[in-house]
This record gives sequence, structure tokens and C-alpha cells, in this order.
Amino acid sequence: MQGGSSGIGYGLKYQARCIADVKADTDYTSFLTGTLSLKEENEVHLLRLSSGGSELICEGLFSHPNEIWDLASSPFDQRIFSTVFSTGDTFGAAIWQIPELYGQLNSPQLERVASLDAHVGKINCVLWWPSGRCDKLISMDEQNIFLWNLDCSKKSAEVLSKDSAGMLHSLSGGAWNPHDVNAVAATGESSVQFWDLRTMKKVNSIEHAHVRGVDYNPKREHILITAEDESGIHVWDLRKAKVPVQELPGHTHWTWAVKCNPEYDGLILSAGTDSAVNLWYASASSSDEKTSQSPVESIRQRVNPLLNSYTDYEDSVYGLAWSSREPWVFASLSYDGRVVIESVKPFLPRV
Repeated sequence: MQGGSSGIGYGLKYQARCIADVKADTDYTSFLTGTLSLKEENEVHLLRLSSGGSELICEGLFSHPNEIWDLASSPFDQRIFSTVFSTGDTFGAAIWQIPELYGQLNSPQLERVASLDAHVGKINCVLWWPSGRCDKLISMDEQNIFLWNLDCSKKSAEVLSKDSAGMLHSLSGGAWNPHDVNAVAATGESSVQFWDLRTMKKVNSIEHAHVRGVDYNPKREHILITAEDESGIHVWDLRKAKVPVQELPGHTHWTWAVKCNPEYDGLILSAGTDSAVNLWYASASSSDEKTSQSPVESIRQRVNPLLNSYTDYEDSVYGLAWSSREPWVFASLSYDGRVVIESVKPFLPRV
């Protein structure tokens, strides 16, 4: 199926590659996105979906000193977020706070809460505690994983522990397990590594090449989804992770990002360098579970897992975010700075 131009669009001034759901905003469906311009002053946009769901409104526009390569919103405070940024020569990471009365200010400035300045290599991402209020953060560079304690009141971040993945591994990103806050998955060039934060040691891995994105299924404890350059999307049961339990074809070029829906089990979004976003239904069942399935569930697995393909883009799509407040809504961001909001309501399972 093809989904053309039914979405709600919003254009950034510069190129961009990251967008995040503002999970802590319970009043509005809102997203944060940041630009990636080497020569110009970069921007962070706070976007909100209108109450009727027909318009995307810029609620706040803030200058950011460097090009933004990663952006994540705090799960417990809607005004706090993290960025990974580059000056062109070096990488850094920081925690920022949006001013409280930003709507009444002529040119509101972001307040730097803390800098995650223990890294020496290229920083890839910052991960927030999966849900609720907690002062723990994770940051990753190409070789190291850091666990931080963030104190917003004192405007400080302290390294609690760290370890190295080794020179043979080049980490590129990761995901924090929502079912086990002591477990983190880290993607690399040739594997997905699983780390225990209590010991800061690698405890397991899936040997697979060129994994670009990873996400845990929030509805199923042992299910992990990976996005890979050329081999598409794989669904893994971590209890027996030698081979995937399901394979989805992905995109016609590299599959770059993958996101599990926060509410509807089996709904997956993927984005790629083929200028498309795909909506999938993945059963995520292991062979043990399939024996107890109803005939309806079995039939559903045999139909085409691709529910829809959104093709209203002119550039590679790197940014994806489900709304946690309205889980049938998602935001996507293409490299040319175009944000598109879509609803997947027509594809939700009928109860």
C-alpha cells in the first residue's frame, strides 16, 4: 500500500536528522527536533499538534550552538532534553532546559543544565531511564558506555561507572530495556551487544553486521527489533537469539531506524535512505508461542506484514518518533528538514 500526502507537514530552515516525542507532556502531543547545519546557528523546535489534529504548531524556537546529531527528551520533565552535537572537529553532549516562560520571551535561550564531558571519542547517543522519574542517564561513544547521575537542581552530571567495548568494536547507538532497567543494548558494526549496568560488563551479543537501529518491544519482555543496512528488519527473541523469529524486507536502500509502538503490540515503524517510512505488523512470536495461537492469529501472520508505505518525502528519512500520548500518531523527519505527522488509525487492529 502507498500512503501519499495525507500527513501534516512542517519545514525546518536547515537539514536535520533527529526528532523525539516529548513523553512527559501529558497535555499535548508534542515533539522536539533539532537542525544539522555546519555553518549556521542551529535551532531546536518544540512542535505541538493542534487539539483538532489538523495543524502542527511551533510552540518554541531556540538557538543551539552546534549541529545536532542526537536528541532525546526527558521522560519526567517536558522542558528538559539532551543533545549530542558536533563543532565539525569534536563531539559533545549536554542536558538542556527550556525556560519556564518561554512563550513570553522575545528570544528565549536554552539553559545548559549539565555537560556530559567525560568522552574523548565521537559521542553517538544519550539514553534516558526508560520511564518515570530517575536521575540516571547513559551516553555512548564509539568505544565506551558511561552511566551518569544527573542532578538538575545542582546543574551537574557525575559519572557513576563506565566500561569499554574494546578497540575491535565501534558502537553506534543503543536502547535501554524498558522491562529490565539494568540491561542496555548497544549497536555496532558487526553485532548487537547486551550490557548489564550493575557490573558494566557485556553479558551477551547477537552477531549481525551493520545494525543501524535497535528498539525493544515495550509490550513483550524478550522481543528486540533491529534495522540493518541491506538485510532489512529482524525480530529477535532474546531467550534464543541465534536466529531471528521474523524477518521483514525493510527498504529498497538502507534501513536506518526502527521504532516499536508504545501501546499496540506488533506495530513497527521503519525509516530508510529510500525516502520512505514503512508501517509493519510483526507477530513477534517465537516458535513455542505459535503452537498456542488461534486460527485468526495464524492467518494474520501469513498476510503481507507491510501495512502501509509513506512516500511523501524527497530525501532520506533518519528521524522517527511515536507519540506516547496518542500512540496512533507518529512523527518523521527527512534530511532536508521536513517533519511529517501521520496517523495510523486506519491500520490499528479491530477489537
